[in-house]
This record gives sequence, structure tokens and C-alpha cells, in this order.
Amino acid sequence: MRLLLVEDDKALVDDLLPELRQAGFAVDVAPDGREALYLGENEAYDAVVLDLGLPLMGGLEVLRRWRGEEMAVPVLILTARDSWQEKVEGLKAGADDYLTKPFHREELLARLQALIRRAHGRVERWLEAGDLVLDEEHQVIRKRDGTTIELTGTEFRLLRYFMMNSGKLLSKTRLTEHVYEQDFDRDSNLIEVYVRRLREKIGRERIETRRGQGYVFKG
Repeated sequence: MRLLLVEDDKALVDDLLPELRQAGFAVDVAPDGREALYLGENEAYDAVVLDLGLPLMGGLEVLRRWRGEEMAVPVLILTARDSWQEKVEGLKAGADDYLTKPFHREELLARLQALIRRAHGRVERWLEAGDLVLDEEHQVIRKRDGTTIELTGTEFRLLRYFMMNSGKLLSKTRLTEHVYEQDFDRDSNLIEVYVRRLREKIGRERIETRRGQGYVFKG
């Protein structure tokens, strides 16, 4: 899953990035409102963490513009402001959730995961496919027979996106946009490499290739 972190506090960004990446997110960072607006309009994200007190353009204005362009990406507002009026203002502008600084990292991760599940129409806690259960906390596959399949970070992000979109045709471009960060080489054939590796671990029949179109994950 790909995340946009909009925050001008460099110390907080430096603190959050390792934990977000360890949790299986590919993360892009925008330090001000104008860059956030541009990235949100031109890149594909599964969720956004948006600070309100930003330089150049405030977070609420960024959010209003995104929603005005019918961007449906889930947005969690992260701010030091704690008045209920500002929370209501943020929700009316189109935010999906609200977290006030200081906060626990575990709560931020739990809220993001819940937002992404809802955005994909899923209410269950676990991602499952046949005898496979994806353990998102430990980033491994647990089979019904008790065995565990280890995953690399990229394999985990790719499989999670496949399972979130089970049955849908996903192009290589779309997979690349949601699995890798902004500076990744979009012309790379690495998606094909990691699809092959996943097939070796979970079975070739799980991921169908549609020639010239992309892949379909079979739940």
C-alpha cells in the first residue's frame, strides 16, 4: 500500500517513516501544502496522513481542493489542534478520520489500516484466500495447516494489494503505483519478478496473467 505523509515537522517525519515502512507502506513525503496538492492530484495513493498547519497552503485547503476534484482517497488528519470545532471543520472538508498530536504510533497504524480496509469494501480483520491468511502485523502468510510462509517487504506489499483487490484486473502500472514510492523506476520489470516469486510461494494458480492487460488474484 502506498501512503502520502503530509507533514512539515522533519523530526516527526524522520520518526514516523521507519515505522510506516516497517508496517508495509511505501511512503512519499510532502513538506508543504502545495507539494501535497500536486502529489495528490498526480500520484496514486491508498491513504493520506495530512497535517493541518502546513506552510504555503493549509491542510484544509488542500483537502477541499482534492475533494472538489472528486479524489476519494482516504484522508486521516493529523494535527496539534484539538478543538472540537476544528475537528468538525476537517470532517466537513472531507476527512475520513482525525488524530490529535501527540499520539501513539500503534493508533495511527491501526486507523490507517481500518481506513484502507473500508475503502476497499472490507470489514474483516484478516485478508484470506482459500487456505492462506495474510498476517499483516508480522508480514507473513499463515496456512490453515499451521505452516508459515515468509515474505520480503516487497512481496508483502504486492500480495496485500492483490488480496485487497481480489478478482480485479490489475495492470502492471497500477501495481507499481501502489507498491513502490515516488522515485521508483516505473519502467522496471520488477513487478513481473515479484509476481513470479509470489507464485512460487503461494501457487501459480493464485495469480492469473492476462496477456497485455495485467494480473488477476484469485481469492
